[in-house]
Amino acid sequence: MQEVREEWATSVAQFVKRRREPVVVQTLRSTAAATIAYVIAVHLSPEPAPLTAPLTALLVVQVTLYATITTGVRRVNSVVAGVVIAIGFSSLVGLTWWSLGLIILASLAVGHLVRVSEFVPEVAISAMLVLGVTRVGDTAWARVLETLIGAVVGLGANVVFPPPVWIGEAGQSIEDMARRMRQLMLRIGEEAAGRTPFHLAAARLHEARRLDHDIVEVDAALRQAEDSLKLNPRVREGLLHRVVLRTGLDTLEICTVVLRVLARSLTDLAKEREPEPLFDPQAGAVLEQLLSEVADAIVSFAVLVTTDVSQSAASAEERLSAELGTAAATRDKLAQLFLEEVQRDARQWQLHGAVLSEVNRIIDELDTEHRTRRLLEELDRCTREERERRPRLTRLRQQVRVPARLRRRRNRPAASRRST
Repeated sequence: MQEVREEWATSVAQFVKRRREPVVVQTLRSTAAATIAYVIAVHLSPEPAPLTAPLTALLVVQVTLYATITTGVRRVNSVVAGVVIAIGFSSLVGLTWWSLGLIILASLAVGHLVRVSEFVPEVAISAMLVLGVTRVGDTAWARVLETLIGAVVGLGANVVFPPPVWIGEAGQSIEDMARRMRQLMLRIGEEAAGRTPFHLAAARLHEARRLDHDIVEVDAALRQAEDSLKLNPRVREGLLHRVVLRTGLDTLEICTVVLRVLARSLTDLAKEREPEPLFDPQAGAVLEQLLSEVADAIVSFAVLVTTDVSQSAASAEERLSAELGTAAATRDKLAQLFLEEVQRDARQWQLHGAVLSEVNRIIDELDTEHRTRRLLEELDRCTREERERRPRLTRLRQQVRVPARLRRRRNRPAASRRST
């Protein structure tokens, strides 16, 4: 018994340590909303066990605040439609195998009629779930009341207690992606400095291709973070956060494509030159150094785009600029060595040039000035699209603004106003 208590205490302690993690916060929000909905329903509903209220609260509170505002109405409509269908069937025929088939058919048809869009299956799901708890009920409208209670509590929980912000998880995914790219570039550099068998170079090419799957996973995490930032009162400058992360991921995706092309060029070179080494010893050593420096710059870039604090961001940008400067100097040195090597042996000169141009492309993509320019362009584009989507809101903002002439007059010194 003592061991069980110690294990339970350890579990509670670990849970308390993780209480600020988004998954824990979301779990607590869902549990609290369902419990509050049940307590309210117990006092307002004539049913002895108003389980529909917590069920509806769970269905509503498990979305982000942005999704609650944009799709919450359709979700609630789907739940209400399913509950009404279940009430009708439970009062007429009860639950049998053939009534279950009919309720699914009717729910899917009604879902299209009430225009709940992507929540059509949820009408049938809600009807089936509610049918199990309503077949013993006597008051049909009590279930509708419970559904409304659960919906109101669920929506209120999303407003009063905003959903967790997944920005940290998205940033961590981006940094992990950058570190995987770094490890691959380090291995490619080490192997390029010596004798690289064709099968080994081909294995690195397959690793580079697998990075595409990692990009998809990071993109999914970033989309979740973007939804959690939209209309969230706990987040300031949500658009800026979204654009910074999105442009950062786009840059890493471009670098991933270039890295895959670089691995393909080295694979072709290994096939043509086997069993000879890919490069002269000196050029191979400089290429290894260059790939190591570029790999470090990729990680610094990921840290830069995921850093919130201004001072830390400035430090990360300075470190990235310094690493890119060092890599550019090493690139120039490698270009000279490649030129001398091609002059001695012109075989596969195009592959030497391809390797140099691909590394140069990554350096250009990571450049801080290029990133700033792209960030500003993306911010302008998002702002313009926002104005086009909501022209009425834009016109309202323009109408309530103080005219520029009045602002200038208001800001003029008092002496100048007296003189006029």
